[in-house]
Amino acid sequence: MQLVLVIAIATVSFMLFLRNTQGWGEEGHYTVCKIAQARLSNIAAEAVKELLPKSAENDLASMCSWPDNVRKQFPWSASLHFANTPDTCNYQNERDCMDARTGAKGRCVVGAITNYTNQLLHYGSNTESTYNLTESLLFLSHLVGDIHQPLHCGFLSDKGGNTIIVQWFANKTNLHQVWDNSIIESEVERFYNSDLGEFIDAIQTNITKVWGTQVEEWENCSSDDIACPITYASESIEDACKWAYKDAAEGSVLQDEYFQTRFPIINLRLAQGGIRLAAILNRIFDKHQYTMSF
Repeated sequence: MQLVLVIAIATVSFMLFLRNTQGWGEEGHYTVCKIAQARLSNIAAEAVKELLPKSAENDLASMCSWPDNVRKQFPWSASLHFANTPDTCNYQNERDCMDARTGAKGRCVVGAITNYTNQLLHYGSNTESTYNLTESLLFLSHLVGDIHQPLHCGFLSDKGGNTIIVQWFANKTNLHQVWDNSIIESEVERFYNSDLGEFIDAIQTNITKVWGTQVEEWENCSSDDIACPITYASESIEDACKWAYKDAAEGSVLQDEYFQTRFPIINLRLAQGGIRLAAILNRIFDKHQYTMSF
């Protein structure tokens, strides 16, 4: 009952916050989950509907920022949102997936995606009661979004760009916030008249017309795993080095040139995040249906 109350409060807080604030933390996760839910199989869609709180009205996107909203209630979850590297442009799971404060191995976004994927595999089984699968679904959906934001897999020394102070047009901020908030906010405002729905529709169109031949590759894991977060993290640190950190040193003024060359990268990562979240959930719940048929 306590968890249900926390979820209900967080849902109301999120919806109120979304009306007044724009940023990757809300809009990015909302976009990823809207893309994903539209791509669910019938079996997965029914499972997601069953697991979502009734207050969500079967809208996964409305709950996708819940893990951010409950960090104070769940302080143990803070390290699960990122995986920083020791200032190298490649991700190594044994080296990089740990809680920087405690040194605990496996406590990063890569390990968390694997963990919550495995928890959801218990859906419908006799051991389901061991886990809160609503919570598992919400964490998995959020963290798949996080891992596709390049600076959530950035450098340890600058905390994924959080300590790099820059100017975004006329506003002082930090590089992480530029990628969390400012680029997508500027894009939605400038090109979509501040209409998030139009922005999502444009990405959906690109998935079909621009990236259509790549979708199957994005969906699949080379090892036939249900999720492949090491791949997602490796892509993100490469993008962080190539796009986020480049020409964005401490004190930089980031304007049109940076914006125009970076927002397509964010759009691509949002699309990949949504496509992959749907693929993960489809594999989880379709696997459950296949198992139950025997």
